[in-house]
Amino acid sequence: MGMKRLTRQRRAVLEVVQGAKGHHPDAAWVYGEVRKVVPNISLGTVYRTLEALTEEGYLVPLSRPGEAVRYEANLDGHLHLTCRKCGQFFDIVASLPDLLSEVKARYPEYDLEGVQVEYQGLCPDCKHNA
Repeated sequence: MGMKRLTRQRRAVLEVVQGAKGHHPDAAWVYGEVRKVVPNISLGTVYRTLEALTEEGYLVPLSRPGEAVRYEANLDGHLHLTCRKCGQFFDIVASLPDLLSEVKARYPEYDLEGVQVEYQGLCPDCKHNA
């Protein structure tokens, strides 16, 4: 992954997302936090910065229909559990078999770039309150 030099604004945005451990913030939340560090930054700049950091592999977008895209820092090797009651994402660390190579070999006409695996169920709080 080609690491570009990060400008002050970009570093501020990245650090806010990295600091929101397990929180998976959306652009509006990131904007509110980044303004504490870079007061003159605009919401549009935050959106563009999040997109650029995603394209360069620094961030992973988590999207669900009808909701704002959430972001997290790209820390390889973890998956998500989505709680079906409160809707939050939770980080889960587990090793998976190679889910890409066999399918790539079988469908050479596609340019397959990745696989997303998501666990679904109840988080401890919702399970406890059920």
